[in-house]
Amino acid sequence: MLILHTSDIHLKNFNDERWKALLSILEIGKQESIDILTICGDLFDKDADAEFLRQDLRSIFSDNGFDIIIVPGNHDCKSYGTNESRLYFGSDVSVIYDLYKPIEYDDIRIWGFPFENIEETAFLSKLENIKDKITQDKTNLLMYHGELLDAFFSRNEFGDEGKERYMPCKLSYFKDLNFNYILAGHFHSRFDVWQPKNDCYFVYPGSPVSLTKREKGVRKVNIFEVGEPPREFSLDTPYYEEIIIEFDPFNENDIIEGLKSRVNKVNLNARIILTVKGYINSKKQSKSEIDLINEIKEIFQGRTVEYNFLIEDINEVLNDELFLKFNKELEREELNEERKQEMRNIVIQAMRRLKS
Repeated sequence: MLILHTSDIHLKNFNDERWKALLSILEIGKQESIDILTICGDLFDKDADAEFLRQDLRSIFSDNGFDIIIVPGNHDCKSYGTNESRLYFGSDVSVIYDLYKPIEYDDIRIWGFPFENIEETAFLSKLENIKDKITQDKTNLLMYHGELLDAFFSRNEFGDEGKERYMPCKLSYFKDLNFNYILAGHFHSRFDVWQPKNDCYFVYPGSPVSLTKREKGVRKVNIFEVGEPPREFSLDTPYYEEIIIEFDPFNENDIIEGLKSRVNKVNLNARIILTVKGYINSKKQSKSEIDLINEIKEIFQGRTVEYNFLIEDINEVLNDELFLKFNKELEREELNEERKQEMRNIVIQAMRRLKS
């Protein structure tokens, strides 16, 4: 059985980038002949967005040739109605409203932990309550939306959630449970996998489209055959790519040519955040700050770019007799190049302050 796992699409408007990312995921599901698409929380950015988009979702969530299973996240925990008043989102869709009522297939059992505003102790207690029901006669999967406390990442990587913790858990909670996969959501930044034990995988796929500048790099989903390890699948959706280049007037390497080569490898869907820093010697290079900036902008013509230019022309310092003498003496010292560069920067900063 082939499963595609995503989360944190945060739909807001019809036919925008997020909507198109969802369409792309559905198309991948058809092309790869998946059996199940799991959406592990925050399909919607707000409950009101779900009501606005529900009619349109009914058409794209029907007749895909695979099941779509959704578990509510913290942003859309009230979007699907309740267990008593379930809302219709399409013929392919099943929403898991109750941790204690998994979806059963011939060889797998899919549990869902709908988002609740509970602390770590309560989360663990609920898992313990279903321990005896997670039997080994089938492969068990848990759909979960919350924060893995073992993971080393910034809280900014979850999205705009503030300081509140959302259904926090630890990998150790799953060591004595018969889950083979924990398909998670809430962590936006990147695809990541942990193994609580040998036969169990805990997976965050990351958001399938960059929602903020914090979500950098090609977006991905998790696709895997039951019984096999998770596998990252790259998407052709908009994302942020950060490029940082630093000019060094003592390095003869052609940074511009290197930048051209790097840009040619970046997907056209990327929104580039470019930071250009360091020092230049306009007298030696025969290029002013403006000349250099215009040359760089020419490389990125036709691209979506946010520029952050921090370069400084220090030709007056570099051609000062005192600095030339210092640099000559420095070159005679038996120091590694990194240490020499540190000392040059200290002197450059000091002389710039004096000249200003």
